[in-house]
Amino acid sequence: MKKFLTLLCLILIFSFSNVEAESDVVKLSKCVDGDTARFIIKDKMYSTRFLAINTPELKHGSRKEEPYAKKASNYTCNKLRQAKKIVLEYDPNSDKEDKYGRKLAWIFVDGKLLQEELVEKGYAEVKYLYGNYKYTDRLKIAQLKAKSKKLNIWSDKKTSDLEDEVIDNILDKIYKYIRKEIKSML
Repeated sequence: MKKFLTLLCLILIFSFSNVEAESDVVKLSKCVDGDTARFIIKDKMYSTRFLAINTPELKHGSRKEEPYAKKASNYTCNKLRQAKKIVLEYDPNSDKEDKYGRKLAWIFVDGKLLQEELVEKGYAEVKYLYGNYKYTDRLKIAQLKAKSKKLNIWSDKKTSDLEDEVIDNILDKIYKYIRKEIKSML
């Protein structure tokens, strides 16, 4: 078990490496829902799908609204509307657009990864991984935390107390190990 955790931590540390990625500083045009927005990039509007996550769907046509869709959408829209600076970062291991012509990007709001915040709060799940994306490990850790705390979309999911204890224990060890490694690098 100790070797597994060490290996996992090393993988996480190397996945946080400083890979230069293309990015754009943007302005919000319209918030669509919890994982989609329209941004102005160099005087042109683009619809953008948030990479590697999925939030519950709002009501569309005959489709019913999914639980927590409004909460996820409100959280995203508030963050984007209040932002001083929004940056879209394009992952070198992902397509730049989806099949609907929307940009696929990591969304940074005032320096914080919005996808990670959505997952941490239980408004989104890690989904649609078609490559080794730059911030996926951060999202997976955030999802483990949200699941263990049964936040929002995870609130009706059943996990045993033992699973919760194991998850919390592993997360604490990973955090301590990463913190120690980062301190040793400084």
